[in-house]
Amino acid sequence: MFFSKLKKRQKTLLGFQKVGETAIVPISVKILSIFVILILLSCLTTNFITLVFSQRQTILMTNDLLVYQLSDLYTTATNQFQIGMYSQKQDESVKSIEETARRDFSRPHSLAMGVRTDGSFLFNARNDTSKSWYRFSDEEALGHLNQSYAAAVEAGTPERVEGSISFTSPYGDEYMGVYKWHDDWKCFLIRGELRADTRKEMYSIFFKISLIIVILTIGFVFVGISVLNLLLSDVRKFTKEVYDLQQSQDMNNSAPAAQTKAPIDLSEASNDDITYLAANFNDLYVNTANLRNIFQKFVSKNVVDTAYHDHKVELKGEQRQLTILFTDIKNFTNRTEVLGNDIIRLLNIHYNSIIGIIQPDGLVEENRSKAFIGSLIGDAVLGVFGINGTKDSHDPQKSVDAVACAWKMTVQTKSFRQKMDARRKELMDEGRFDDQAQKVYEAVRIDIGVGIDGGEVFYGNIGSNKYMANTVIGDNVNSASRIEGLTRVYRLPVLVSEYVVEEIKQVREAAERYRFFEVDTVQVKGKKIGKRIYFPLDLEQTDEEFKSLYTVEKFEEFEIGLKAYYDGDWKSARSHFKKSELDVAQVFLSRIGLKSAPEGWSGIWTMTTK
Repeated sequence: MFFSKLKKRQKTLLGFQKVGETAIVPISVKILSIFVILILLSCLTTNFITLVFSQRQTILMTNDLLVYQLSDLYTTATNQFQIGMYSQKQDESVKSIEETARRDFSRPHSLAMGVRTDGSFLFNARNDTSKSWYRFSDEEALGHLNQSYAAAVEAGTPERVEGSISFTSPYGDEYMGVYKWHDDWKCFLIRGELRADTRKEMYSIFFKISLIIVILTIGFVFVGISVLNLLLSDVRKFTKEVYDLQQSQDMNNSAPAAQTKAPIDLSEASNDDITYLAANFNDLYVNTANLRNIFQKFVSKNVVDTAYHDHKVELKGEQRQLTILFTDIKNFTNRTEVLGNDIIRLLNIHYNSIIGIIQPDGLVEENRSKAFIGSLIGDAVLGVFGINGTKDSHDPQKSVDAVACAWKMTVQTKSFRQKMDARRKELMDEGRFDDQAQKVYEAVRIDIGVGIDGGEVFYGNIGSNKYMANTVIGDNVNSASRIEGLTRVYRLPVLVSEYVVEEIKQVREAAERYRFFEVDTVQVKGKKIGKRIYFPLDLEQTDEEFKSLYTVEKFEEFEIGLKAYYDGDWKSARSHFKKSELDVAQVFLSRIGLKSAPEGWSGIWTMTTK
């Protein structure tokens, strides 16, 4: 797909839009370029063809002019011969012939000469005198002249020796001209012009006309740009909107399908095939976005993005540093028995709240660690935090987000219970609250526990090529589930592992907001070592009930009692546990009773169930 291959950053290069390394050339420029090239080729070709035909005609006209001038030169030569014979000053007669010839010269290399049969000059009149020319050096042309003369003499008509001739100067310059035999002077009178002079004039005309064509074409280009910009204004608008769409990566947003709108505004577009193309693009975009949004409701957004960008999903994964959050509804089985099929409605209400906290809309902005729902198992939700990092990255922000989500869930669930309490009061005031309503009330008045752990886990796709699932696997995933189970034992809403505590301490703002109190050291079933669990007290808690129920003073008293408990001084521990007035302290009081610590006490409590 074109847009998925392009980079996200848009630039401008020489007036053209540039996305990544790909220059986007406006269609108007392409159309104009083609027309300009075709117009120039047509005009210049026509001009060249005209030049070729004109050159032939010019040569003919030049030849006629040379014949006319040669005729005058012949008459002058005849007269000057008579004058020279009378005055006995033939040298002056020759000079007069040269002067008469020069008057007809119009080009830089025009010439007139009298050439004897042996190649010597009777006279040699040239406009270009920069090069010496002592005899007629073109032997081939001279031979042609002599053959013409010999043939005419043999025919008895020497006065008819005349015609056209091409010859070369001693310096390689090519001339064309006409000649006529003068029987009195015994020479060939030649009137010639340099071929290059004739071509130069034609080329000069060609380049002048070409320049005019180019200037007119440039003018028409500006006119064409204006006209095409007017006709293709919708194309430019559509292209800009597509650029903006690509740059903002709007197709990657996780907005609900109901909020997906067409990227190209066609409200003022003209009724043509370009608008039809844009309308089809809008339909394609909306359908694709809707399919992605629907797809994303069944699998994680990571899988959707991978499938969209790579056009495939493979069975692969890697070890990642992630934080895992596990939550479920307490006493869910009993609630199912009371509600029956209506438990699904309750679950959907609950999931709508919980999922919206873990994986909110506008994911990147609202959840920096890119959390996503790993799985929904009955009443349990598995949240995964830290997917935005690389394989070797270790961003503690993921644990901060997980704890923040845990408290939001706890407060949200409490708010739901308060709504149920208010509804119960309304029904009681109306006299419509019976024993069955009481059972339903107790069933829908849900409470949750949240357990959080983290560390190195496997993250990726497992299954087969026909069916696969995107998931996380590892001891820390199981540990998060077991820690969540301990919230029922210790009567606390949220419990976290030491891994989470150490990560949050690395984030200054979070370390100032949360104070962690150790709750116990527990050896879960199947493990040989104990695991410390902590309660994250939110010092910025706004819920009044939680603020009064969980205070620093109470937990500090509990903390002293816990230390005595670990040290085996259960008598002192009982005293401090009683003073703390926390529900979790009652758990320890029930555990130790009036007994003393057993011999070899390690301070670790062993779970007998998962």
